[in-house]
Amino acid sequence: MKNLSLILNAVLLIAVGVLYYLHFTSSKSNSEQSNFASASDFKIAFVNADSLLDKYEYIKASVEIMEAKKQKIESDYRKRAESLRGEFEAYQRNMNNMTIGQVRAVEEDLARKQQNLQLFEQSISQELMNDQARINKELYDRVTAFLKDYGKQKGLMVVLKFDPGSDLLYAYDSLDITKEVLEGLNTAYLKEKAEKEKTFKENAAKSPKK
Repeated sequence: MKNLSLILNAVLLIAVGVLYYLHFTSSKSNSEQSNFASASDFKIAFVNADSLLDKYEYIKASVEIMEAKKQKIESDYRKRAESLRGEFEAYQRNMNNMTIGQVRAVEEDLARKQQNLQLFEQSISQELMNDQARINKELYDRVTAFLKDYGKQKGLMVVLKFDPGSDLLYAYDSLDITKEVLEGLNTAYLKEKAEKEKTFKENAAKSPKK
């Protein structure tokens, strides 16, 4: 079941990818330092992707949910596979005492069950991939929506993603907004989670007891 391990190795997208162009119109200065503008002039910032993935509570919760689902699916698959293997071994032990018609019937039944098991594996693998895609999209939507509002408040024009695979090789520490973004994202997520739990409890209390 090599496809069933892919969910925890997912690479989650977490920032806005934006191409930017900087054009200098002022005359050259005698000082090399004058060639560098401040962060407020450029209105650019970056987010550390690794830190975001490691500390965003939404990611932690999603990984826990998907890991529990993956374990349940793997357990179900294992039981089905072991059951089929047991039937096949019983067939091998008893085939010499069976008629040709019985052998043909058992073999057809085993082939059908083997095919169903393969279809089940494909189905659950696709289901896990769909779940991963859904989480990736929701993560992207959450982060970009937050950055859109945050960028407006701070007057930012561009927010870049920084990780070992990105094109951002160096930037001033003052451009790093990871801490503020994490605080904002986690505050919003925990508030949302608390509201959902409150609503669930209220609905449960209203439901008639059996």
